[in-house]
Order: sequence, then structure tokens, then C-alpha cells
Amino acid sequence: MCRLLEHDEPIKLFSLAHELRVTMPTVSHDLDELEQLISKQGLTLVRKRGYGVEINGPEEAKRHSISLLAFNHLDDSDLFGQFKDQAVSNPTTAQLLDMIGKENFKKLEHALWELNDDWPNSLSESDYTRLLIKLSVALTRIEHDCLVSASEYDTGEDIALLSSLMALLDIQLPIEEKHYLSRLLSNEAFPESSLLIHHDDMPTIEGVKQLIRFVEERLHMSLTEDRSLEEGLIQHIKPAFQRIMDGIAIRNPMLAPIKKEYGPLFAIVRSGVQKIYGHIQVPDEEIGYIVMHFGASLERLKPFPRKVRAVLVCTSGIGSSKLLAVKIAKELPQIDLIGHYSWYEATRLAPSRYDLIISTVDLPLEPDRYIKLSPMLSPEETNKLRAYIEGTTLKKRKPATAADAGTDGQSPMDRLLQLQLYSGVVLRLLDGFHVHDLTLMQGQERLEHQLSNMLSLIGKKYIEANNAKIATQLLARELQGSLVIPDTELALLHTRSEWIEEPLLALYRYDRPLQLGEDAEAKHLLMMLGPLKLDSYSLELLSEISAMLLLPELLAVLAHDHTAGIKLFISKKLEHYIKTKLDWRE
Repeated sequence: MCRLLEHDEPIKLFSLAHELRVTMPTVSHDLDELEQLISKQGLTLVRKRGYGVEINGPEEAKRHSISLLAFNHLDDSDLFGQFKDQAVSNPTTAQLLDMIGKENFKKLEHALWELNDDWPNSLSESDYTRLLIKLSVALTRIEHDCLVSASEYDTGEDIALLSSLMALLDIQLPIEEKHYLSRLLSNEAFPESSLLIHHDDMPTIEGVKQLIRFVEERLHMSLTEDRSLEEGLIQHIKPAFQRIMDGIAIRNPMLAPIKKEYGPLFAIVRSGVQKIYGHIQVPDEEIGYIVMHFGASLERLKPFPRKVRAVLVCTSGIGSSKLLAVKIAKELPQIDLIGHYSWYEATRLAPSRYDLIISTVDLPLEPDRYIKLSPMLSPEETNKLRAYIEGTTLKKRKPATAADAGTDGQSPMDRLLQLQLYSGVVLRLLDGFHVHDLTLMQGQERLEHQLSNMLSLIGKKYIEANNAKIATQLLARELQGSLVIPDTELALLHTRSEWIEEPLLALYRYDRPLQLGEDAEAKHLLMMLGPLKLDSYSLELLSEISAMLLLPELLAVLAHDHTAGIKLFISKKLEHYIKTKLDWRE
């Protein structure tokens, strides 16, 4: 596939066989297997006697295929661990690095970091890496005069991030490529920025809760109160399962030791995944990563004191990161893990903030600044880490004291400040919350007929002044997929808008069902509104309220209780969430 995607003209079968040092029947057999995959990616495999073989299709699809190959066959040590231009021994790895443009990749990484607040640094590490690969592939193809056509991207708006990026890289682009890259950045770096909650988050949350209940029933122990487990699974499962559905291979080099150490747990989790996610063929490699989340939760029950400041860099996923953290806590209690960072954050941390970096991947740092370990932390690696601390870390500088900090590296003042910020958001949100019991007039049963009145009832002048615009945004979001809570009469309406000045929450209860779309209807509607630029605390708490909609108790309260009762229920749940989030001790 690499050979064919690199060439824009036919290649003879015997040339492919000669280049790859295989027989022509082998090449033909491989092409048979590739044909279906290539067609799924919007491309066509052309094979004609006397003509040769080539891949035809739009340039965008070719770039997507190259990116998929990179996702499938390159890991972070290939992408980020060879910054000093070491020779790459694997020929396929070398070719893929050439196709994505390793030099462009490094330049983009440095340029995006220099943009600081101009790009969304809330992206997860995996999403950030995917963005880098797609941008690098695009720039490399542009350098080779493989351009998108005007018919593909003849419209679009240049975004500020692209202009800043082009200035830092000192490059000029054709207008079609500007439009293509603007759309790529908008989709990858700013996904659904006007949404408070993604429309497909609710099924993810519901599935995770079911999986946790399934596992805890078979282990005969409670896991539902472990917020870290639930949050980690929600963040992991949604993109991981999307990669499976996209045909991206899942690799897990730790699968064998995971099965060995967590055999019974592995069987339980696999049964749970098959029962709850039966529509997806989830491989054992992915089951292994999910098991690591549960393994981390089980081992989290035994806290230990820590003395040496260390930051953790783990690129295999959130579950492996947490598993390694609890393994370290158990085996080496003198280590104080002050935070989990991505590779691009860790390499830029001030050395004064930590004594040691523990990483699961090669980093472009001096050997005395970090140690590389596997997430499973074998006994040999435990001894290696202990020896490193005694022989390198403690000799380099005196152990840092953190007497005034909590287990997460925060001082009491930091924790109090966070508590103030969280509680301030809750108080403002609930203070403005009201329940509106309404009668649905004949002929006014559709959502678009009611939105203007619903917004007016909120009683905010800035909303009244932009009523029609906000209503249009709410309708547009509803068209993306109605968010009716399964088996209930409740729906969630939400949007973020430049015309909204503060987070708002309101409940509307109609006497009969309101038509939301072609096949969706609801009698009760919970509306969430937020400004386009919303602080992380408000966004987090609004998302938590949306997650509560899966609780039968809240659904009953919303359907029948008065305003004060609903406020009391939500405030109790948010109080518990904040205490758990801050690890607040009574």
C-alpha cells in the first residue's frame, strides 16, 4: 500500500515483486486482500494486464489512507523517540516515516507548541498525535505537488490557527490547500466546539456504567464510587471503539502479561464487553487495555506515603498510566507521583518542579532526567527504578519536600481555591434554575414552535435580544441527533453561543409530548446553555449534570418534584462529585 500510495502512475507487477523481494503470485494475493480495504477508504485499485497497478481516488482519501497506515504501524517511540535522527532498522517504519514527513512532523510539533493558547491544548494526547500526523501528511504531499482539487475544497474560511501556523513554518499554500487545512484543523482541533455535551457521550456513559456494574457483581465488590475508574473508561472507550469501527488495528504489546496477572478479571471484562457492546467485535488487545483500568481501580485501594517527586509519562493509554501509578505506589512508596503528563508537556516541564520523569516511551531528554519502564512494572524493573533513584536522582539533587502539598501535588490553598471555583459555578447555576410547567396548544407541537417562548421564560435580556439566533442554534444541534434519554419522556437541549453570557439551566414540563424530530418526542426538556468561551469548571459540571440524567432517581425528581427539590438533589450529587474530584477528606 505504501508503494502504491507513493506513486501517481501505474507500477508493473514484476516491479513490485522485485522491490519487495517476493513472487508475483504473492503480490497478486496481497492485492486481492487490499482491494476491499482500499475501496472502503474511498479509493479504487486499478489492475490491468499490460498496464500495471495503481490506486486512484481523491487526494483527500489518499492522505487519509496514509494517516491510517501511520496510526496502525507507527508507535510514539517511532514518532517522538528518534529526534536525534537515529537510523531506523525496520524498512516499513522508515518508509512510513518518510511518507508522513518526519521533518515536517517535528516542525509542526514545535510550531503547535509555540502557539500556546492559540490552539486547543485540552486535546487528549492521542488526538493531538493524530492531528500532527494528518497535518504532516498533508504538508508532505503538498511538497510533492500532490494537491487537493478546487472541486474538493473550493469553499471554506481560513481560521486564525492556520494563519499562525503558516507564519511559524514560513510556508505559503494554494487557496484550496488553505481551505482543506482549515477544515482539517476545525474538525480535529475544535470538534463540535459549540456543544456543551457531545450527542454520543450519553450512550458511552451508559455503557461504561453497565460494564462497571457487570464487573463488580462478579467480583462481589463495589466499584461504582471510584470516579477515576468511570472517568478513565469514558475517556478511553469512546475513541478506542471508534478506531476499531474505522478499521484501525489495535496493538497491545502487554497482552500476554496482562492475561497472566489478571486472568480471572480478563475473562470477566471480556464477557461484560461482549454482552454490553455486542455490536462491535472487540479484540483481546483492546480488552487488555480495559482490564488495566479495572486493575488500577482494584489496586488503588491501598494508599502509600511518598517522598520523591516524579511525573509520569505513559502513551499506551489512561488505563496503563493509572496501573503503572498504583504499581509504583505499592512497590516504591517513597515516590510521590505529582501528575500524569503527555510527552510534549513533560519535555517542557521546568526541572525544578520534579525530581524524576518515569516514562513508558523514549523521550528526547538526557538520561539523568527520566527512566523508561513498562506499565506492568515487573520485579526487575522495580529494582531498576529503585537503583536509578538511589544512584542518579538522589545524588543529583536533594529530595524535595512536599509537606504542604496533597497527594496530587496541590497545596491546601490550591485545593481551597478549586473548591471555591467549583462551588461558585454550582451556586450561580442553581440560583438561576427554574421549572416551567406549560400547556401545549393545538398545532404548536413541534420544537421550533416552542423554542422562542422557552428562551423568553429564562428572563435574561441578552437572550431575549438574540432569541431567534439562539433558537436556530438549538434546532441545528437537535438535527444532529435528538438527545432523548432512553425509555423516558425527557430530552436534553444544549448549545454554546456567542450570544449567551453565562451558564444557564432550565426545565420545561409540557402536558403532552413535544415533537423533536421525525421519530423523537418528549414531554420534559432540560435546557443547558453556555457561552462560547466557557471555563473548564463550568463545562465539567454541566457535563456531570448531563451524566446524572442516567440516574432513575433524578429522572423521577425532574418529572414530578418542584424547583427546590430538584435543586437539592442536584446540589447533593454535585457536592459529592466535587469532594471526590478534589479527593476531599472529612
